[in-house]
Amino acid sequence: MVRYVGLDISTKTGLCILDVDGNVLDSRELLTQDLGDPQRMMDLSERILKFLNPETDKVIIEHFAYSGKGQGVSFQYGAGYIVREMLINNNIPYTEVAPTSLKKFASNNGQAKKDALVLPIYKKWGFEHDSDNVRDAFVLSRMGWSMYNHDNLLAYEKEVLKKITKI
Repeated sequence: MVRYVGLDISTKTGLCILDVDGNVLDSRELLTQDLGDPQRMMDLSERILKFLNPETDKVIIEHFAYSGKGQGVSFQYGAGYIVREMLINNNIPYTEVAPTSLKKFASNNGQAKKDALVLPIYKKWGFEHDSDNVRDAFVLSRMGWSMYNHDNLLAYEKEVLKKITKI
């Protein structure tokens, strides 16, 4: 059975897994051990891998926020590349989604602030979580599911998906 896995890679990584029908199987925030870098990044990659199945999973990752600032940015880049390497080495297909595409798919506003996505995500899909990382992971997994399930998509959702994959 195909599963759609959304990953928002950060110091607090959001993970969400949907089944073939679009139902949430798991949603959580993954934290790393208090290790120095790059071990902390490698630990995160190993934690993520424990949730993945190379036989069934289609992974959707939030692409790097190139306008990001602060000390967490270097971790995001390092961890992001280590996770991508892990996926490639384990033959797990993945798709990258720009942060603006994620926001537009969720709210029809690619410039929306993270807090402004809470209500649209709940209204559209009935999903709620305290962590914006998990909410982003949910939207990513939902985008993955929608790449293969085109019925009832809104015009702006189709527009976003066309930039990512042909539907």
